[in-house]
This record gives sequence, C-alpha cells and structure tokens, in this order.
Amino acid sequence: MAVERVRWKDLPRATKEVVERHTGAVWSATTVPEGLNSAIAAVLITESGSVFVKGLHRDYPRRWTQDMEALINPYVDQLAPRLLWRVEGEWDVLGFELLDGRHSVYQPGSADLPKVAETITALGDIPCPDLPVKLAEHRWRHYVATPEELEWFKGDRLLHTDYNPLNVLMVDGRAMLIDWAWPTRGAGWIDPACLILRLMASGHSAESAEEVVADVPAWRSAPQEGLAVFARACNRMWEEIAAANTVEWTTDMAQAARLWRMRRNE
Repeated sequence: MAVERVRWKDLPRATKEVVERHTGAVWSATTVPEGLNSAIAAVLITESGSVFVKGLHRDYPRRWTQDMEALINPYVDQLAPRLLWRVEGEWDVLGFELLDGRHSVYQPGSADLPKVAETITALGDIPCPDLPVKLAEHRWRHYVATPEELEWFKGDRLLHTDYNPLNVLMVDGRAMLIDWAWPTRGAGWIDPACLILRLMASGHSAESAEEVVADVPAWRSAPQEGLAVFARACNRMWEEIAAANTVEWTTDMAQAARLWRMRRNE
C-alpha cells in the first residue's frame, strides 16, 4: 500500500527550519506524484539551489528504508544521486542532488534499454560493502521449496533489485538508479533477472527481455539451475503480492513472473 503524501507546507515548522539550515530559504516546493514508499517526496527550490527531498515520520514502521538509503549512498555515488544531508527528528528527511532527467522507458525498442544494461554492468563491478544490508537468501527464503535452494542466491555483489522504471532516471545519456531502500548482498545475476521481469511487465517477451541483458557479465555466467530456482521463487512472490493488492501493476508483474518461470523451467 502506498504511503500517503505529505506536502512540504504541512510539515512541522521545526522540521522545515532544520532543513533550511542546510538549504537556506525554501522558495518553492513541488510534490512529486510518483513512487509509493515516501510520505515526503518533493523538489525544493532554495536559496542554495534545487534539491530533491524524501522522508518518513519517525514512527513509520518502515522508516528503516531511510537508513538503508543513507548507508549505501557513498558506495553508489557514480550510479545514483548524491545524498547531500539528512535531518532526523519528528521527520526523517533525506536531501539529494536534483538530477535533470526523466524516467526510463522499458517498452520494446526503447533506446534507454542498452543504457540500463550498462548501468547494471557497472553495478555488478561493485562488491557489496561490509554493511548490514539485506541478504538475497534471506529476502527470498519464503518462496523456495527447500533451504538448499537458497544457496544459489548467495554472493558478494551489491544489488539494487527494484528496477521499476520509475527508479531509473535517464540523465545525460546515462541510466541512474534511485530509491535504494533495499540494497542487498547476493549473486550478481539477480539484478539482471529482476530487470527481466520489469521488462516483461512492460511488454517484452521473455526472450526479448533476456536479450536486453545478454551482454551483462553476471547474466552470461548465471547458473541455469539457479535461474530456474529464482524464477520459481519470483513466481510465488508476485502471486502473493498480487493476491494481496490487485492493482494493475502487481497483476502485470505476477503474469510476467509466471511466464518467466515457464521459460526457465521448461
């Protein structure tokens, strides 16, 4: 379920005053409609320049996603907007550099797709730092048949895992990754696999989606049995998600996961 948006002007005065210690006076604030997980999501035009802010109330159950974004940002600053500052109090607010770009297009034939594959390749070169991030074998543990199947998901790569096209910004011919709420340590081929499902939900066949990541090194070396296990796990996961929240995008993802499971378990 999406978090209800809170406008900048409706934040407590104390929160806004602390933010303005970093930005100077805020001249205007535009709420960003996209995204599901942040109560505050806005572009601020300020005395010191433009900044994108996102935040949650300190009592929100998943406020830890703010911790994850702040934790991982220094390690992905070549692939993501830089975190400029953080305010923690009644509201937890992150301030990021504002990138001049647009959301990626995933439909077949999109010129964005090779750039997205390049970014996944670059991310695949980054070992996961020694930080308390999620583990792939833990995140998908409820969706496998046996504990032994989880061995396929283990690895030392840093993963993004949420390749919703809204989380990929096209900036100066590059694909930049935003929304690092779920940084994960695991096998490097998991990220290309996650992208494949998003591509299929955007109109690709399983074959054409896999072709997009065909040159990504982690995908080329992916174990076929591991892919089959992961495809089954994703099928179960997205069926569960779609059953709990039957909006169009979840049913599209469940359909994509079902078709990819069929391809990988022929």
